[in-house]
Amino acid sequence: MRQTHNNCMVSDKRKATLPAYARLPINRCNLPAVILGSLTFQRHPTALFIDGVAELHAQLFRQLGHLSEHGERVSCFTTYMNAQFLLEHLEEAGLTDHSRVKRHKADYLRVLRGWSFDSDGVEAAVLKGWVESRFGLLPRYHREPIRDAHAAAYRAYEEARAQGLYNTNALEAQLDLLYAFCQFELARLYPERSHLHLYRGVNRLDLHEQLAHYDAHHGALLLNNLTSFTDNRERADEFGDHILQTDVPLPKILAFSRLLPGRLKGEDEFMVIGGVYEVRASAW
Repeated sequence: MRQTHNNCMVSDKRKATLPAYARLPINRCNLPAVILGSLTFQRHPTALFIDGVAELHAQLFRQLGHLSEHGERVSCFTTYMNAQFLLEHLEEAGLTDHSRVKRHKADYLRVLRGWSFDSDGVEAAVLKGWVESRFGLLPRYHREPIRDAHAAAYRAYEEARAQGLYNTNALEAQLDLLYAFCQFELARLYPERSHLHLYRGVNRLDLHEQLAHYDAHHGALLLNNLTSFTDNRERADEFGDHILQTDVPLPKILAFSRLLPGRLKGEDEFMVIGGVYEVRASAW
């Protein structure tokens, strides 16, 4: 058995729930973090809704509902994003030549591309901060382990997050709509499924927060609040000596490469919102 954060040894899977040190008491969606970050949610997921997004953007989702092809819906979504956030007319959103820090290119697409290049970069801090704000799941890693909200590691992450958000145009609201669009598309791509079986390659399994150990290949991990997975096992094998396999609830997928064809790097990546997950590992 592995040692947990509070030095208690856990073997009973019923005890492997989301610890208090990994969550906020409030968030901005329909379920609290203690529920959506739990093993119960992984086993029995339900839809997650960020406060106000469906109501504010009802017109978009009505339009999307009339389109049968994924490409048509992508075009509709990107056109709406450009119009809603003035992404092609940023001077109307307040951009001036006198701005000390030029952030006119910092939109949702740039943030997603930044994550693909560096999951510990400034754009990644913005994404982890968005998950923290909307779902109440605290980051567990950004350039180094984050184990205390008062620690230097957490302050460094918050500085990177603030840097990424500074002088941007409602960037977190853009991510709200991206998540809602992703959920809309997943429901149409996988109408009969509640989960996707995904893989992640890692080099050091012992560096992950292990909350429970069931047998030689199964256990429960506390994942970072945003983590990359793939649906291609061979692809995962390129990134580590060990393969983690888990069933990811569809509501915990923020975005995936094929969601916006031609606009995102890679072909197999899924950005997975964290919490506690039962996983199978090639060795435990």
